[in-house]
Amino acid sequence: MSRDNARHFWRDLRVQLPFLAWLVVLWMLLWSQFTLLAFVSGLIVAVFVTRVFRLPTVELSGRLNVFYAALFVVQFLWALLKGALSVAIQVFDFRHQPGTAIIAVPLRYADDLVMTHVAVVSSLVPGSLVVEADRDRRVLYMHVIGVKDRAGVEKQRQIVLRWEKRVVRALGDPAQYRALKADERAARAGSPASTKGGVR
Repeated sequence: MSRDNARHFWRDLRVQLPFLAWLVVLWMLLWSQFTLLAFVSGLIVAVFVTRVFRLPTVELSGRLNVFYAALFVVQFLWALLKGALSVAIQVFDFRHQPGTAIIAVPLRYADDLVMTHVAVVSSLVPGSLVVEADRDRRVLYMHVIGVKDRAGVEKQRQIVLRWEKRVVRALGDPAQYRALKADERAARAGSPASTKGGVR
């Protein structure tokens, strides 16, 4: 192994360390054994999986705001409850058919990691589901119910964009967070958003 290859290997290993640790924990949970043997075998499997079934390296932002992360969890649980009640009401309201729509939501600050978080959260809230993600243009395509007009479509789009902002506040990288704060300051000042395309 050349020096450059060795350097890349150790760099990738360092970046992927949280994922390796999670795979080891998952392995031990699957076997219901928290022993040295389970740890070693899990580590071997984790390294094998990440090296053989190799995917592009996903770098964590290195930033976590505990307050916004806790607030995100509370907001997510509240959204789950509201979404479940809203869907139940629409299902049992036989007088009206709930409107449905496929909407495109261009994200403003998302990289791969943030985009994945937003897609997962949006799909877990009852009443909406991500049907496609355009990684290159950072666009999520959502199937939503309870939409009857353009105002309803825009409301659903803003809900997804709010989730993006919450994810960025909680664990977005510093550049994303600075872009979000700059846009919020511009909005408060009454000027147009400064980062329409967001951070790429």
